[in-house]
Amino acid sequence: MQPYILTVEDDLEISQLIVDTLCEENYKVDAVYDGHTACEALQNQVYHLVILDIMLPDMDGWDVLQWIREHMNIPVLILTARDSELDTIHGLNLGADDYLTKPYHMGEFIARVNAQLRRYLKLNEQTPEDASVLIHGDLMLNCHTCEATVRNQTIPLTAKEFAILELLMRSPKRIYSKSQIFAAVWHDDYTSDDNTVMVHIRRLRSKIEEDPSHPVYIQTIWGIGYRMGKLDPEIASW
Repeated sequence: MQPYILTVEDDLEISQLIVDTLCEENYKVDAVYDGHTACEALQNQVYHLVILDIMLPDMDGWDVLQWIREHMNIPVLILTARDSELDTIHGLNLGADDYLTKPYHMGEFIARVNAQLRRYLKLNEQTPEDASVLIHGDLMLNCHTCEATVRNQTIPLTAKEFAILELLMRSPKRIYSKSQIFAAVWHDDYTSDDNTVMVHIRRLRSKIEEDPSHPVYIQTIWGIGYRMGKLDPEIASW
């Protein structure tokens, strides 16, 4: 699956150049041209990197950066014509992960994009218990916005369905029994004749699996419980 990047640049020619360059590197890209649209996009889609210009027509890039930092942890690469040391320090203090001044060489730009994505994806892979975005193949959970996407399509989940999926994805190698899932999600004692967990797992599979009868994401370990399925290398790779 491709890492997903949002570019926020009001100059249409520069924006198109950035999009074309990133697409050549096999990244999936959305382009917006003002700050308010950027914030709306970030609420509706899980991205792995934001490329942000400072001089925007409505809210400036600093305000967008502050909004991002209040709501999520994704990396932000600042692109700007402002080359003063004070601007650089200001951007980094506000939470920018990197800062590149115009004009810049596209080779350096791509190197910085690759570095930010590599670091972000690695950190999320190593510390899923702390991650705000959980990724398992083509399945992504945004724990800040409580949104799930499969193959970049938003999937409507109930609160309990989301909680079960988050529990499994935070410890993808762990097998959870029905009683453990029930205790963690419903915060109540489980009785052996209660099929609540099974019903919710069945509904989850109907929403996230291409073929619910042959699930890829939620695996049944007979006689024990459930865990996230082991992915093929092709599915798991970026």
